[in-house]
Amino acid sequence: MPRFAANISMMFTEMPFLDRFGAAASAGFKAVEFLFPYDFPAAEIATRLKDHGLSQVLFNAPPGDWAAGERGNAALPGRQAEFREGFRKALDYAAALSCPRIHVMSGLKPAGAAHDTMTAVLAENLAWAGELAMQAGVKCVIEPINHRDIPGFFLNTTDQAAAIINAVGPEKVGMQFDLYHCQITEGDLVKRVEKHLPLIAHMQVADNPGRNEPGTGEVNWPFVFGRIDALGFRGWIGCEYKPAGETVAGLGWFAPYKG
Repeated sequence: MPRFAANISMMFTEMPFLDRFGAAASAGFKAVEFLFPYDFPAAEIATRLKDHGLSQVLFNAPPGDWAAGERGNAALPGRQAEFREGFRKALDYAAALSCPRIHVMSGLKPAGAAHDTMTAVLAENLAWAGELAMQAGVKCVIEPINHRDIPGFFLNTTDQAAAIINAVGPEKVGMQFDLYHCQITEGDLVKRVEKHLPLIAHMQVADNPGRNEPGTGEVNWPFVFGRIDALGFRGWIGCEYKPAGETVAGLGWFAPYKG
């Protein structure tokens, strides 16, 4: 049966961040993910996880200046030292939270930057980070993101991500396969999962259009989830969606998967 983790950066926003751990557990989730932990001491988050019997399964490495609109720096020429400093910080948090996955965001393509140059920078950074992560029992993941939600994002398609992963080494880096982004950019969800399954280390889900909970849009989620399960994917699926209303009221889709 698929295993779902609540994304508490987007879900349970009716309450302060640190209270969302308990809310997720009360709703039946066994794991959580979120965007960034860095506004809180790692020990404080670890206590919330322990108190509510939750596993932390994913968060993002520092993305540059998020408030100013940056969306990662791993593919940006000239930012390698900043990326590495941030990734070391992420590894410290991962150790404190026993988190097995760190998402590395590629970033927005600067004006005039060559695609091949950015690909080379991303591969170099991932090779370095992946080696360091492996030593810590953690895996880096990269995520193709659609052109509509983040215009100009460097990494858009699953094939592009797969090529980079295979060049760096699948033992060092995996794919974060977000079904919502894939539906917008490529479609054909089940076939793309089948194609890239050996590289997929984490999944995420939201319906389209709207990026709301499963069942609010165009995708046949019972079929998709059933196929993912039949294919043998045993990783976590993060619920990175914006509830259409109150979070708990929209969890009817989740009822068959509690366990």
